[in-house]
Amino acid sequence: MTSALVIQNLKKTYTNGVEALKGVSLEIEQGDFFALLGPNGAGKTTIIGIVTGLVIKTAGGAKVFGFDIDKEHEKAKAQIGVVQQEVNFNPFDKCIDIVVNQAGYYGIPRSVAIPRAKKIFDDLGMADKINERGLSLSGGMKRRLMIARALVNDPKLLILDEPTAGVDVELRRGMWDYLRSVTAKGVTILLTTHYLEEAEQLCNRVAIINKGEIIASGTMKDILGRLKKETIVVNLTKPVTEEILSSLSAYKPKKTDETAMELEIGEGKGLNEAILVLNQNSFQVESIRSKTGRLEEVFVHLTSDNNPDY
Repeated sequence: MTSALVIQNLKKTYTNGVEALKGVSLEIEQGDFFALLGPNGAGKTTIIGIVTGLVIKTAGGAKVFGFDIDKEHEKAKAQIGVVQQEVNFNPFDKCIDIVVNQAGYYGIPRSVAIPRAKKIFDDLGMADKINERGLSLSGGMKRRLMIARALVNDPKLLILDEPTAGVDVELRRGMWDYLRSVTAKGVTILLTTHYLEEAEQLCNRVAIINKGEIIASGTMKDILGRLKKETIVVNLTKPVTEEILSSLSAYKPKKTDETAMELEIGEGKGLNEAILVLNQNSFQVESIRSKTGRLEEVFVHLTSDNNPDY
């Protein structure tokens, strides 16, 4: 089976000397929901720009469903729908026109594009926005409009570059459900996001890029399995004392509130043992949660300049 996207030894050096990509290789299987993660300036948007034909590469190559982005550019581009980071449609156009006009760039006649666009609007919960102008939409609805525009050519590969930036929690989770339904239909999705919970919830596989190089890749389970230590927030039913902090010294405890503390779990320091120490000292646990998502912990360790063993 042909892979959705194959990137081989991709390099990009800008005219100012900045080496954005230092030989990136990546493969995304058909039907996958794939996360490409990295800090600002890591090279994510440069990769997307090259694959979509907006940035000229320095070296290397890429194929989209077997079509070479250099030799078969039009065929490769026809497989792709892309949602850029920035809102980039004409705000004075009606929503339906923004989407239907995009279809025209792919040679799709209006007789096909209009009903297709209406179906996408309906699926995205935007049926009542069809005749509104883009400028009247909320930030979340503008993001949905950009997704609608990206889907109108019926792409096999959907690239989402920070699709939920600035979107409130309720709308974001609604978009998650919609994106799950899209990939369930066989569409391959490549996602970049700074909301690492989003990637952890949605994606099957992940690659982490830093300073133009892939520093980790694999299944989400494999990447999370690299986490040796995790910070846990424990809420108690009574105030934290210096004595209990001392009793838990092996867990590097840190008092964060009157009745809350952080504990470092892992490397032989199990959560059950910590709870046992608390119970032995007459402290009852009210709730426990991770300080951050597990993927966020891995990400921070991998992209840290110190990159300590974890």
